[in-house]
Amino acid sequence: MNGQIKKTQQGIMLTYLVIAIFIFLMVMLPIINIVVQKIRVLRLAIDKEEALQIAEAGINYYQWRLAHFPNDYQDGTNQPGPYIHNYVDFDTEENIGQFSLSVNSPPIGSTVVTIQSTGWTNNNPNIKRTITAKYGIPSLAQYAFLSNDVIWIGGDETVGGQLQSNNGVRFDGIGNAPIQSAKLTYNCPYSQGSPCPAIENGVWGSASQYVKNFWQFPVPAVDFSILTFDLASMKSSAQSAGIYLPPSNAQGYSLVFNNDGTVSIYKVTSLLSNPTGWDVNMNPHNEFIDYQNRTLQFTKNIPANGIIYIEDKTWVEGIVNGYAMVAVAQLPYNPSTAPTIYIPNDIVYVTKDGSNSLGLLSQKDIVVTYHAPTNLEVDAALIAQNGSTEFFYYPSDIKNNITVFGTIITFGQWTWTWVDWSNNVVSGYRNTYDNYDGNLLYNPPPSFPLSAFGYQLLSWISN
Repeated sequence: MNGQIKKTQQGIMLTYLVIAIFIFLMVMLPIINIVVQKIRVLRLAIDKEEALQIAEAGINYYQWRLAHFPNDYQDGTNQPGPYIHNYVDFDTEENIGQFSLSVNSPPIGSTVVTIQSTGWTNNNPNIKRTITAKYGIPSLAQYAFLSNDVIWIGGDETVGGQLQSNNGVRFDGIGNAPIQSAKLTYNCPYSQGSPCPAIENGVWGSASQYVKNFWQFPVPAVDFSILTFDLASMKSSAQSAGIYLPPSNAQGYSLVFNNDGTVSIYKVTSLLSNPTGWDVNMNPHNEFIDYQNRTLQFTKNIPANGIIYIEDKTWVEGIVNGYAMVAVAQLPYNPSTAPTIYIPNDIVYVTKDGSNSLGLLSQKDIVVTYHAPTNLEVDAALIAQNGSTEFFYYPSDIKNNITVFGTIITFGQWTWTWVDWSNNVVSGYRNTYDNYDGNLLYNPPPSFPLSAFGYQLLSWISN
């Protein structure tokens, strides 16, 4: 009897054990499945993260390459991409994956390089991550207004963008960005109006308190030597692949930009008369500065390299569709023979979205002419390398508005407006509006000087 009872008890316990095991499995299998799924998700997340890090390593690699070879957009191969590299783990020195690079060189008129890097691991090559980064070299056209001499912004003048003088600034008008001087104090000259001459702060004037909040002085001076253009190289580029115009043996040249992306070149054969004018240094100008008769030489597309180099005084106007740099110079530089750029009419872009840009580089002065419209718009980067950007003083010749969309860089003093000792306008444009074209920072005119600090990261996007 006892043996039968023991066998019965053992059978019952075995049944309980089987039931317990069944219940345990019923409970644990879903948990185990959840754990397995989580491990798979975790492994997938690790693979994705590793793929992203490998893709980022590709971006870092090409950033290094651009720092050492700024014009290499083909990974040193002189062949189109993509370019595939192994990724070696720094700690284990094992090849754990690869990245593939596609590099888009800057379009004409831009310094922006687009790099796309796709990374994956050897363990799971089907999991790929992609990073797209843009790098650009900023140009030196970061200012709405830059001068090596004193600046006076009158009460009827507006500057939209950063302004700096290596000398002193009188600011009575409206501004919305840093207004800077390299001087702590300076002796302001007569040309800056009453109460000058006197000792004033680096930036001073009667602007509103809102505008005064933008005043900064002293700040480091801008070295104008870095703004020196390689005119010999530009001349060579114009002769080989641009437009080169030698001395005209006439009155100079007239350039008219057309909205179809072409430029018409005229030879000026006679000039309109105008009274004597005085420049910012109070030197008299008896020469006539507006063209009267012209002879068409040719009409061409704006050259692919954008360089137009002219060895004679030049009038520029029209509708700009494309990228161009007009350089007016004679080498070697001689102040008595260096040519001037004249602006007789509007210069406007087809669109102001960065797809068009014009540089006007004068070896000497840039002058708005006597017969220019009473309301004038100039869309361009204006550079007076050794002179001034100005409208001459003609007694009682008063015009309405001048608007500049771009930048003004001038070695000497600048003015569009002349006032008397009571700050009444007596010549030039009654109202001036200088608006910075932000596109110039990374989409400057061809051959515009670039920052010595190289490429900077502009955007970074991952999938």
